[in-house]
Amino acid sequence: MKHPYLNEDHEIFRQSLRKFLEKEAYPFYEQWEENRLIPRSFWTKMGEQGFLCPDIDEKYGGSGVDWGFSVVINEELERVGTGTIGIGLHSDIVVPYISAYGTEEQKQRWLPKCVTGEIITAIAMTEPGTGSDLANIKTTAKLDGDHYIVNGQKTFITNGIQSDLIVVAVKTDLQAVPKHKGVSLLVIERGAPGFSRGRKLNKVGLHSQDTAELIFEDCRVPKENLLGEEGKGFLYLMEKLQQERLLVAIGAQTAAEVMLQKTIEYVKSREAFGKPVSQFQNTQFKIVEMATDIEMGRAFLDQLIAEHMEGKNVVTKVSMAKWKLTDIAKKVASECMQLHGGYGYMEEYEIARRFRDIQVGAIYAGTNEIMKTIIAKNLGL
Repeated sequence: MKHPYLNEDHEIFRQSLRKFLEKEAYPFYEQWEENRLIPRSFWTKMGEQGFLCPDIDEKYGGSGVDWGFSVVINEELERVGTGTIGIGLHSDIVVPYISAYGTEEQKQRWLPKCVTGEIITAIAMTEPGTGSDLANIKTTAKLDGDHYIVNGQKTFITNGIQSDLIVVAVKTDLQAVPKHKGVSLLVIERGAPGFSRGRKLNKVGLHSQDTAELIFEDCRVPKENLLGEEGKGFLYLMEKLQQERLLVAIGAQTAAEVMLQKTIEYVKSREAFGKPVSQFQNTQFKIVEMATDIEMGRAFLDQLIAEHMEGKNVVTKVSMAKWKLTDIAKKVASECMQLHGGYGYMEEYEIARRFRDIQVGAIYAGTNEIMKTIIAKNLGL
């Protein structure tokens, strides 16, 4: 299906990226899964080819292109495997905070290396006792002369092990009313005194994606690392979470398309009772139901991406897409595994990995229950 917001330049770019990934990613992905890490060398190769942060202004080393190129990158990385999600997080979730709210000095200091892959970024919101309730985070940052003193813990941090630059949500005003007005964003760099990493977390899926705990014990952060204004962090997060949720929807949609395609290939080749499994009516009905859901999801998503690129307010639709498309993808994963029979439960078949990886889509970037709450509020309920 042709995406309405993409033109010939995007398609040429897609072919170039696909060729790169066939050489540099697909052959090594299973090893990355075993290693529980995507090597930094892959990041720098992505950077060399212009596949990181393509929408960054040319004066900071980017290509200054429209967000359609980012959509292409995220779709093609998802086709390799969901464990590549940290690359999209770097380019399209974390770096935009610096582009939007950073000072000129901060942009000059950080953005060029984000584009080359020398700097890997992360964002730290979630805490051991606080998930979607960002106004009640416990990590504090108190100004002491020229530095903030940061204390607290973050968990489930994507790129947590390899990151060099982390946008951290902190409380700079414990007395703020309402509470969210006390939240600020600090950029904490690798090697900051008092900053350490906990264990690399052992997850059900996304094995090649490094996810970690971060620990701040009297961590000293220069006050010039404050991103934007003090007390505006919550508003910044709410603004940028829309693109993050859209990325999750894009990943879920692409994963569903890949799973269906591979399952169609499998049921055509697999025989039972003297004929291909694809000729059984139950198989056909299941495939048809999934294909219809996926096609309708794609139509909604493409329209949504176009509106997002036009700068429209898409909060409600993004919440709908994030919820519905991850939900559909989970159902597709389950049905596709069933249609693979016993082989679907074997690690050597991709559907097993896809089944594991897709589950978290309904949880991160705000749970699907939170998405429904947002939609209900925006419908005036």
